[in-house]
Amino acid sequence: MTEPHIHTAAAQRRARQDFRRKQQAAILGAALNLPLAIIKILVGFVGASQALIADGIDSAADILCDALVIGAVRISRHRADREHPWGHARIETAATTLVALILLLTATAMGLQGIRSLLAASPAGQPSSWTLIVAAVSVALKEGMYWYMVRVGRHARSALIESNAWHHRSDALTSAVALVAIIGARAGFPLLDALGAIVIAVVIAVIGLRYGWQSFSELVDTGLDPERLHVVSAQIAAVPGVRHMRRLRTRTMGGHDAFADVGVFVDPLITLTEAHRISEAISARLVEHVDEIADVNVHIEPDGHADAEAAHDLPLREEIMPQLQAAWRHVPAAQDIQRVILHYLDDHIIAEVVLPVRHAADYAYLQQAFDEAAAAVDGLREVRLLLGRDGDIQ
Repeated sequence: MTEPHIHTAAAQRRARQDFRRKQQAAILGAALNLPLAIIKILVGFVGASQALIADGIDSAADILCDALVIGAVRISRHRADREHPWGHARIETAATTLVALILLLTATAMGLQGIRSLLAASPAGQPSSWTLIVAAVSVALKEGMYWYMVRVGRHARSALIESNAWHHRSDALTSAVALVAIIGARAGFPLLDALGAIVIAVVIAVIGLRYGWQSFSELVDTGLDPERLHVVSAQIAAVPGVRHMRRLRTRTMGGHDAFADVGVFVDPLITLTEAHRISEAISARLVEHVDEIADVNVHIEPDGHADAEAAHDLPLREEIMPQLQAAWRHVPAAQDIQRVILHYLDDHIIAEVVLPVRHAADYAYLQQAFDEAAAAVDGLREVRLLLGRDGDIQ
């Protein structure tokens, strides 16, 4: 029995709140980057600061990242469909990979430019005081955006927002390099620009590699770490009716969300509806109590039903019922059978036969008659005679 994609009302509310947070953060980032890039390029050109111009070009490139984030956040919210049965959360993973690539390319360009400037050791002209002010304001704004987006990314469980937050941090560091370069140029130390650019390039490259590796891990279906798996197992084991479990598997998607599937063993003689209720309880408990879990597939298995060749060879209902009917056709009460319930246990079957309660006086005789009939049917070990109300549906 499989219970796929269980979403509680609380989980749905959480998803809507997460979407609003991620969308607001992405739009705010884009709204900040566009005017800031224009101002830095214009002031850098007028104020004779090549460092500020380069910083402005880097901010202009951030607009592409913001567009990726906004688009990915919108698409990833779409519900699962026939082509995407697990939803669209991997769109965020793909976008995170692109953001990481942009970070790596930015780091490479900055590092190479820093090395060339360091080797050339060519003095720069003296920038104006306006370039100093713009660079300082850029550092403050970008650092503020970093902390805001980190908080949103953690609350919304989005690696994409967190990676874009680090892009804002890289911009703040780039602006800091421009600020140091401007101060150094005005003080007569132009090589500070090259040294700072190389250091910041290494920092940005490490960040890009970190989020790039995380995205790659998601794309190859990396599961939760052992500590979190232990939490998931403990929550499943706490559900009444669960005896033990096997094949607990998870895979992360969209940064922090994870899908899980698990085989759970229950009493083999409970009803299908009770087993279904246990699976619902497991799904709801995991979604409510484990932050990472977004969807759960619960496969209910009867405890004691081994995956052995003998169990696989047992006849199905369509095969065994004609044999049973032929075996007990000489029992007059057989024509009043209301229901036959089959329990598959390891290498044998137990049949529960429900008769109207009016046969209670002949219970001992009928039990013996049905027991004798069971001996003639392959795979059937026992017949249990039950009495029900007249008129029960067969």
